[in-house]
Amino acid sequence: MQSNLVFVLEFFARRFSWSATVIAFAVWGFSQSILVAQNAVSLPQSKSPSVTPLNVVFVLCDDHRYDCLGIEGHPFLETPHLDQLARDGAIMSKAYVTTSLCSPSRASILTGLYAHNHRVVDNYHPVEPSLVFFPQQMQQAGYETAFFGKWHMGGDVDDPQRGFDHWMAFKGQGTYWPDGHGTTREVPQTTYDGFNLNGRRVPQKGYITDELTQYAVEWLRSRDAAKPFFMYVSHKAVHADFVPADRHRGRYDGKKLPISIPSVEQMDRGNLPMWVRNQRNSRHGADFGYNLDGFSPEVYYRRYCESLLAVDDSVGRLRETIDELGLSRQTLFIYMGDNGFQFGDHGLIDKRTAYEASARVPLIVAAEGVVPAGQRVEQLVGNIDIAPTILEATGSPSLVDADGVSFWGRLRGDAGQPSTRETLLYEYYWERNYPHTPTLHAVLGQRWKYIRCHGLWDRDELYDLEADPQELNNLIDDPRQQQRVGELNQVLWDLLFKSDGHEIPLLEDRGPTFPWRHPDEAPQAAFPSEYFRKSEPVK
Repeated sequence: MQSNLVFVLEFFARRFSWSATVIAFAVWGFSQSILVAQNAVSLPQSKSPSVTPLNVVFVLCDDHRYDCLGIEGHPFLETPHLDQLARDGAIMSKAYVTTSLCSPSRASILTGLYAHNHRVVDNYHPVEPSLVFFPQQMQQAGYETAFFGKWHMGGDVDDPQRGFDHWMAFKGQGTYWPDGHGTTREVPQTTYDGFNLNGRRVPQKGYITDELTQYAVEWLRSRDAAKPFFMYVSHKAVHADFVPADRHRGRYDGKKLPISIPSVEQMDRGNLPMWVRNQRNSRHGADFGYNLDGFSPEVYYRRYCESLLAVDDSVGRLRETIDELGLSRQTLFIYMGDNGFQFGDHGLIDKRTAYEASARVPLIVAAEGVVPAGQRVEQLVGNIDIAPTILEATGSPSLVDADGVSFWGRLRGDAGQPSTRETLLYEYYWERNYPHTPTLHAVLGQRWKYIRCHGLWDRDELYDLEADPQELNNLIDDPRQQQRVGELNQVLWDLLFKSDGHEIPLLEDRGPTFPWRHPDEAPQAAFPSEYFRKSEPVK
């Protein structure tokens, strides 16, 4: 409906020369009136006095890849509190983000929308005022809501946001320590001006993960106990540049990188796209990571794992506090990564790609007495499904427009609950800041993954995740897979068109750019061999 409204308003804008501001306010105002009207009829029935609404704690960890958990068999990383959370509830082993980048992923979590609909496609632009965040729906259902940590939508924006009664955030990436110690480089959007606490500035005093946790614990102990609550703890950790808490620094010195970095020759033999082979020698490549001469993925990985230890401590402390308050049987606890992270996988570092190490994340859900303990759920879920799931679990009004669907029934073990979906759309839109990764669309499935690059003279990708979990054997030109390629291409376009994704969001350039290559590292990749022929093929 909203897309039709925009079309009508654009017609009148051209007819009567309305300004962009007038159009924006008209869209926002009308969409809000629709939202109020629809919510008026979709509010849940009054609960019986004997039914206690579930509280919700949602913990988001930055850049936490799916296999960095003790319970997932990691060779040295210790995550006892996260492991216990998984044993007490369900671990979603096929959870993905629909865009592997901080701000787009966070916007998808809050809105239940793909990036092409919420249009936050980089780390520099804010969400539009017309978008509804799911905590707003929880407020309508009588919930007290609170946010702690990394907002990171709109660059330096840390102002209190709609949907939250209590607010504590920092600008951009913030900083691990207020004096900056422990870091080897300053990442873009690092800030040192403390926190915005309900509209006033307060200084940061200690290690960011511990301090966010302390603020959250204090709020839990002082909040209005008469209301159910939703608490969103959004960690800076473990975003690069990785800085562990002092108590954890050096814990994994000497540990080997448990990731096999393919050689240039392996990447060539696997028919990986030219852009992937070229990205190896870039800011987001294993040969020239962050444009540091002598960059070591192994050292970086060890610091990453050490930085995760404080996040695990945070989960333990939050659960301990909830237990002390007598709320364990009334609280839904969700832990998730906002995207993964590469440490030499495919010769790359960082994220943005549709590969498993980048797009797949840990997702753990526990609710004592509600979610059966010890589940390993193989169902395909996405970050766009978080909002619908929490809203259903809490009996809150659903979002009027959402691309995600709830998996709450499956978690509770409802008999006959079907799998939510067979495929999930992945999308990433090229950024001038980091020109190494092209616009990508992908179909994520249980076994097969199809990746289509946009705007490049290059090959697409098809991977059999069962036979090739490292995604190093691109089957896109395998004669035996051509029917599958055609079918998945159609699935891709169906997913795009059904979600109104037929336009690429374009936003003005913001922030620095990093196009550099190292003169002595991997050379420029050759064009795909299948593109060389002396005449067109006979039809």
